Amino acid sequence: MVLKIHGAKGSTCTQRVLTALYEKNVPYELVAINFSVGEHKSEKHMKIHPFGKVPVLDDDGFILFESRAIAKYIAAKYAGQGTPLLPAESNLKAWEGLGGPDEAQLAKHAAALDTTLAVYEGILSKTKCLAGDEVTLADLFHVSYSAIARDAGYLNLFEKYPHVAKWFDSLLARESWKKVTS
Repeated sequence: MVLKIHGAKGSTCTQRVLTALYEKNVPYELVAINFSVGEHKSEKHMKIHPFGKVPVLDDDGFILFESRAIAKYIAAKYAGQGTPLLPAESNLKAWEGLGGPDEAQLAKHAAALDTTLAVYEGILSKTKCLAGDEVTLADLFHVSYSAIARDAGYLNLFEKYPHVAKWFDSLLARESWKKVTS
């Protein structure tokens, strides 16, 4: 089955993926998404991209969104054809900071985050927000971080902090944040 790319030719992110496909000599079908009529926010499209954006790759039922992830997938899957788009494994080591992560630093920052979340849990067990029951800038300054944690798959950090988890969910559900990310 030929790859399907749900996107818009004028979208820079779709263009990024199409460029990778051409470089790898991979045939594809473009399923055009019409932004002017809100097709990207349709129920059908939201099922394959929960943020209502483009592009989306459909590889025989395997769905992947986010243009950089799609391009990396294409480069890896079709590594043996077209332009080699990923550096050789030996060259990757140079970009990894000459080694793996500093485990001591990770542990230090994880402990600091845990301490902060414990303090927030105490505050949020008594109030809806950090400075009382109304949202303030103190809360809103955290919303992008909660989105990063969610998108990176780290919401389990909040499992032992149910009030923090509820607070983050409420921030992510705010209309202002939805507009920022739409």
